[in-house]
Amino acid sequence: MAKIRLTKNELKIQKEALKRYTRYLPTLELKKQQLVNEIRSVSTAIEGVEKEIERAEQEIMQWVAVFGEDVDVSAFFKVEEIRTNPGNIAGIDIEIFDQAVFGETEYDLFTTPLWVDQAIVAAEERISRLAEITALQKQMEILKEEMRITIQRINLFEKVKIPEARENIRKIRIYLGDIQTTEVVRGKIAKAKIQKKKELARA
Repeated sequence: MAKIRLTKNELKIQKEALKRYTRYLPTLELKKQQLVNEIRSVSTAIEGVEKEIERAEQEIMQWVAVFGEDVDVSAFFKVEEIRTNPGNIAGIDIEIFDQAVFGETEYDLFTTPLWVDQAIVAAEERISRLAEITALQKQMEILKEEMRITIQRINLFEKVKIPEARENIRKIRIYLGDIQTTEVVRGKIAKAKIQKKKELARA
């Protein structure tokens, strides 16, 4: 703890600091709660997308199992771009998944199995969902880091700054009170001496 000056001006500074800390703390607590809610929401979204990915994989495997042809579906399309949009969660800048853009390759409709068209759609959907889950995981990382920083600040105010300011105020008040008491005692002693001199002078 830094040494403080035991003055009325320092007392005012410490009171203002305490007021500022106690006013800011509820804002941090509110932010923490918002982050908890957003982390829970993103976690739920990730679970939902994971289920969609699993469903898409099952669809592809069904077609492969039913028709038995050894066909590499990924040869019929390519990922050209993963688009995201800037967003904001609890005052934090994030990237929100928009869409995956695909470029399709021409193929012979007569020699290619009929189920390939649907398999391409399912595969593209799976890739889109994987891109979405990557964006959500990045959001989760950002939110968790912000949560860590927010908790650190809450602890700093609760466990360090507020108790420190209160202790400083207590010390300054005690010191100023002692000075005031000393001055009163001195004043009374001086008054008594003056009174005694007057009485001796009259005698």
